[in-house]
Amino acid sequence: MASEKQLPRPHSATVVDGPERAAARGMLRGSGFTDDDFRRPQIGIASLSSKLTPCNMHIGELATMAEAGVAEAGGKPVTFGTITVSDGISMGTPGMRYSLVSREVIADSIETVVGAEGFDGLVAIGGCDKNMPGCVMAMLRLNRPAVFVYGGTIQPGRLEEQDVDIVSIFEAIGQRASNAITDERLKVIESTAIPGPGSCGGMYTANTMASAIEAMGMSLPHDSSQPAVSDDKRRQSGRAGEAAVALLAAGIRPRDIVTRRSLENAITAVIALGGSTNAILHLLAIAHAAEVSLSLDDFTAIGRRVPVLADLKPSGRYHMAHLARIGGISPLLRRLLDHGLLHGDCLTVTGRTLAENLADVAPYPKGTDVVRDFSDPIKADSHLRIMYGNLAPAGAVAKISGKEGQRFEGRAIVFEDEETALRAILDGRVVKGHVIVIRNEGPVGGPGMREMLSPTAAVMGRGLGQDVALVTDGRFSGGSHGFVVGHICPEAARGGPIALVEDGDTISIDAVEGRIRLHIDDETLRARRERWSPPPARESRGVLAKYARQVSDAATGAVTDAEPR
Repeated sequence: MASEKQLPRPHSATVVDGPERAAARGMLRGSGFTDDDFRRPQIGIASLSSKLTPCNMHIGELATMAEAGVAEAGGKPVTFGTITVSDGISMGTPGMRYSLVSREVIADSIETVVGAEGFDGLVAIGGCDKNMPGCVMAMLRLNRPAVFVYGGTIQPGRLEEQDVDIVSIFEAIGQRASNAITDERLKVIESTAIPGPGSCGGMYTANTMASAIEAMGMSLPHDSSQPAVSDDKRRQSGRAGEAAVALLAAGIRPRDIVTRRSLENAITAVIALGGSTNAILHLLAIAHAAEVSLSLDDFTAIGRRVPVLADLKPSGRYHMAHLARIGGISPLLRRLLDHGLLHGDCLTVTGRTLAENLADVAPYPKGTDVVRDFSDPIKADSHLRIMYGNLAPAGAVAKISGKEGQRFEGRAIVFEDEETALRAILDGRVVKGHVIVIRNEGPVGGPGMREMLSPTAAVMGRGLGQDVALVTDGRFSGGSHGFVVGHICPEAARGGPIALVEDGDTISIDAVEGRIRLHIDDETLRARRERWSPPPARESRGVLAKYARQVSDAATGAVTDAEPR
C-alpha cells in the first residue's frame, strides 16, 4: 500500500488545498476533519442504509466497516446516504411505479454528491434490487476509483422443514384466492418467509445483479454470495474500503474494468445462474453509462453457447444461501472460465484479472446438485430469450426455463393495467388457453415499468402456470416464472402494436425461434391504428412525470440520460 503522501488526490485537492479554500476547510472541520485528514484522499461511502426494508436495514454497519478500511489504507472516509425503495412492499400497488425510477435517482444522487464534494474515490453499499445497477451507473458516469459492496442475501425462512421466501407469500395469495389454503395458513407463510436482514433469497433481481457485478469485476471476489448477516460480509466491507484506496493509488478507474468483454462475462454469469430478466434492462443501462455498445441481440448470441447450470429459485429448488454454503459463484465462474466461456484477461477491482482472482478457487464439493456439471445442465442454452415479431418489432424479453414448454398459442384477454389483470386472475376470469395482455405499464405508460410479480405469482398460485401465458410492456420480478414475455417494445403508450390487441386475438409465442406474433392481417392492424389515440399521461408533475418525459425505451435500458428523443 502506498504511504499517505504518495496517494493522489485528484479531486479533493481542488476542494481543500490553498488559502482560498479556507471556508471549505472550515466547514469540514465542523464535521470532524483534522489537519491530517486534509492530506488524505477523500473516499465517499455511499450507504443505502434504510429501515424500510430487510434488504437494507443492516447496511449502516457495513458502511462503518468500509470507513475503517478506507482509514486503515490511508484515505479519509466520508459517508453519505441515498435512497432505496422496497419492491417487495410496493409490488402490485401504484407505488411500484417508483421502483425503476429509483435506479435513476440513486445514480443521480451518488453522481451529484461525489461530483459536488470532490471525492477521489467511492465505495457504494446497496441491498434491494435497483441499488446495484444505480450504484454502478453512478460509478461509471463519474469514472473515479470505486468498489461496489452487496449488502448480501437473506436466509430463507423455514416452514415445516421447507424453505420459504417472499415469492412463497405472493404465490400463497393465489392459493388463497382459489381456496387451496385458509387465511390462517396465509398468515403463517407471511409470518415465516422473511426471517431478518438481507435481499430476497432466490436468484431474483438483487442476487442476479450482485452476481453480474462480481463477474464484471466491480466488486471483490465472493461478494455476491455472502449472507447479509455474516462475519464474511462485514470483513468484505472493510476490504472494499482498502481496495478503493488501492485502486486510487494504482490509477484504475471503473471504465478500465467495465468493458465490452467484462459485460459479456456478466451476461454469461447471469445465464449460468438462471438469473432475472431485469438483468437485461440493467446491464444495458450499465453499458450506456460506460459508453459501451451493447444490445438485446448480444444476449441472444451469448445465450446460444451458455447453459443454465444453477438450480436456483424461482424456477429451481435452492436459494442463494445454499449456493453460499458451497462456495458461492466463484467455483461456477472458474468452471465457466475453464470451458472458455469467460474472458479471463478482464481487469477487476482487486487490481488483478478475473483469471488471476479465480486461479486458486476450489471446485464445488462432490455430490452437490445446487450447481450442475456441463454434462447435465438445467438447460442447454439460455433461459433469457429475446423475441421479435409484429407484436414486438423492437424486441421483447422472455424468461423460459423449459418447464413451461417452448411454445404457446392462445386467445388474448386484454387489461389496461396490472390491478385489473390481477383481479381477473384471482376472480377466475383468466382460464386455460388465455394469453394475458397487460399494457400501458411500460417506462412511459406506467410511468415506471412496474414488475408483474403479483399477476404471475397469482397465476402460479391458481395452478395455471402451464396453461396461460402473460405478455406485457412492463417487466417482471426476478421471482416471476411461468410463460411470461415482458419489455414489449415499442410500448403501448408510444403506439406499439401491443396497444392494438383486442380480446380474442390469437397470439403465439415461440421461444425456440424467438418470435412473438399477433395473428391478424396487416389491413386490420392498420385500421386499428387509425382508430387509436395515445392515452393521456397518468402523471403531469413530479418525478414520475419527469421520468416519463426523459426515459428511453426498454430495449435501450430505460435510461434517463440518453440523447433527447
